[in-house]
Amino acid sequence: MTSGLAPPTYRILKPWWDVFMDYLGLVMLMLAIFAMTMQITKDNVACLPYPEETGEASETETNLCPTQTASSARPTGAPVTTTISSVTSELSNKAITGILTTHRPTVAAQKTVPKPEPRGVKTNLDFQQYVFINQMCYHVALPWYSKYFPYLTLIHTIILMVSSNFWFKYPKTSSKIEHFVSILGRCFESPWTTKALSETACEDSEENKQRLTVSSSGPKQVSLEGKDEGADANQSTPMLGVKFSADKPIVEVPSSMTILDKKDGEQAKALFEKVRKFRAHVEDSDFIYKLYVAQTSVKTVKFILILSYTFTFFAEITFRHCCEPDIEQLTGYKRFYCTHNMAFMLKKLLVTYMALILIYGITCLYSLFWVFRRPLKEYSFEKVREESSFSDIPDVKNDFAFLLHMVDQYDQLYSKRFGVFLSEVSENKLREISLNHEWTFEKLKQHVTRNAHDQQELHLFMVSGLPNAVFDLTDLEVLKLELIPEIPPWVYLLRSLRELYLMGNLNSENNKMIGLESMRDLRHLKTLCLKSNLTKIPVNITELSPHLLRLVVHNDGTKLLVLNSLKKMTSLIELELLNCELERIPHAIFSLTNLQELDLKSNNIRTIEEIISFQHLKRLTCLKLWHNKIITIPSSIGHVKSLESLHLSHNKLESLPSALFTLPKLRHLDVGHNSITVLPPDVGLLNNLQHLAINSNKLETLPKPLFRCTKLKVLCLGHNALTSLPEIVGQLVQLTQLELRGNCLDRLPAQLGNCRLLRKNGLIVEDHLFDTLPVEIKESISRETNVSFSGL
Repeated sequence: MTSGLAPPTYRILKPWWDVFMDYLGLVMLMLAIFAMTMQITKDNVACLPYPEETGEASETETNLCPTQTASSARPTGAPVTTTISSVTSELSNKAITGILTTHRPTVAAQKTVPKPEPRGVKTNLDFQQYVFINQMCYHVALPWYSKYFPYLTLIHTIILMVSSNFWFKYPKTSSKIEHFVSILGRCFESPWTTKALSETACEDSEENKQRLTVSSSGPKQVSLEGKDEGADANQSTPMLGVKFSADKPIVEVPSSMTILDKKDGEQAKALFEKVRKFRAHVEDSDFIYKLYVAQTSVKTVKFILILSYTFTFFAEITFRHCCEPDIEQLTGYKRFYCTHNMAFMLKKLLVTYMALILIYGITCLYSLFWVFRRPLKEYSFEKVREESSFSDIPDVKNDFAFLLHMVDQYDQLYSKRFGVFLSEVSENKLREISLNHEWTFEKLKQHVTRNAHDQQELHLFMVSGLPNAVFDLTDLEVLKLELIPEIPPWVYLLRSLRELYLMGNLNSENNKMIGLESMRDLRHLKTLCLKSNLTKIPVNITELSPHLLRLVVHNDGTKLLVLNSLKKMTSLIELELLNCELERIPHAIFSLTNLQELDLKSNNIRTIEEIISFQHLKRLTCLKLWHNKIITIPSSIGHVKSLESLHLSHNKLESLPSALFTLPKLRHLDVGHNSITVLPPDVGLLNNLQHLAINSNKLETLPKPLFRCTKLKVLCLGHNALTSLPEIVGQLVQLTQLELRGNCLDRLPAQLGNCRLLRKNGLIVEDHLFDTLPVEIKESISRETNVSFSGL
């Protein structure tokens, strides 16, 4: 038989009333076993025959067996005889010495029995007859409750004990409960829980000290701008407790975190993941709650049933009984007077059992009151949030909430420590500690490289966070953070940075842990690259306006709606707004008077009527509008006289305006991958043109004025419908790259030999067309290639 108590691992889910009922069940079980033992070993009845006469029964006889009637009397004057062999009168008298009677002996008896006259009544029954009578009367005379009370007590107790712990054994709940108890125990014993709560207490005490210091010292504030140059020399030392002036936000520098063993850190990370999955699994159902309510209700109903019928049979347990078995032909007697030797003990045990059941039932009623008194399917960590710094601990519901309520009845400290693993702030702190333990200063120094501009560069890719040791790299000039989930505010205190690349989710609406903080301390920053999903240009970048020269915003298809902050970035020389879903050229750009290069690649721009406004940008030399949906180029482009490079590839252009070829400084023109059918003869006006890409269009012929552009070095004509290449191509003496692949050419002109700078690796053409050239030209091109390679 299994014990009614829950396994030791489940004790944290046993409130005091369940534990109390378990012990009551054990006491009732011991009582049932004791009663059964007594009944099996000592329970019996002792019966004597009741002598009957034809006359009136005496008063004593009536008291012994009040149920006798006149019809059952036998003839007087003769002793009772049976067909069973008699035993001696001494044995009979010895069996009935307990009863005294005043019967007068008959005349016949006076003649046969010697003097003195024996006392008592002769029955002429032997020992075996008495044993037989006792057994018959035990089953006939005793009420059923007197005989089966111990067994009923045992059955009821077992049912109550099973009901108390059924939710621990039922398959659909036992696995969840076992998993919960396992996770709860690990969370309670995890070193991270202790460290997190202790750091919270330290933070609270530090905050109190700071409040007292501020209140006592008055309006003393330290501004980073107010530091002298001598302070800049010690930038490698973490500036603990730094405060900004009233117009500056407070930014904490990295502090020394509590050291956590690597193994403990990995276990804590695994616990965070287990808690997250368990919560998602358990919060969807309230089956455990319903089962507990059901088992408590069953125990209450069982208590009422036991108590009601036990009161009914309480009066039937008596010491004396009158037995009338149908064995008169065997014994000669119809009635017997019997005594039950266990009646007194059973009555005492029954009273005890009823008292225990009553206490058990009251406890059941209290447990039902507790279940329905408050909503157990909702659990709030409000108290834990108030006592700790983890204000983001979420409230839980359904079975998860119910299990936490049950744990609170055991010890509220379990829930408090468990809540640490529900907090994202706690998880982030753990990640930061593990990160700093892994990325030491020495390891970071090994990842610092020198780029092409001889600058110290650090590129961190998909690291769980930014190590604090980065703050100690005082000579770092280029920092690239790619897919870093958290960017601490102290990054914007790295004053030596010249280039900062932030690639990842920087939208504060999606991730509150990442944001662009105050940048005014990045005094040497020249390049800022934001590859993210921004919906507006951050206002904080205007703090960089005096010295920022290059700004890159590379969205992942998210529409950039607000660009007003750009108007203040008057120092910008290069601006790239890539994949921002722009439909027109933003007007804010026209305020950037120092802008030299503008790249609006991979947007949704269909029309560029605003291009005339670029005439106010006197320094604009490079305009990139490639990978858009532009259909036409307005004639007003001729007003942008400063343009030197124009990229319009991968659009939907069908023609080129003549005004395009009036740009005197244009050196690079790329209109490839469009639907242009005719290249205007005005292209010959571009005297400074060095690079022309018109590949992947629908050109059938080339205008002869094109070959007046004698400064051409790169000419891309591939993937068109050209049938011939004019012989005057030989005038392009500075040509180094010629792309002709993908046309309908049948031969190449021999005048290509005049292009003395053209080498075979720069001539992109099918092999069979190359073979149409004269042998001496092919050898010349190949020989020059070999010479150039050998010169290297």
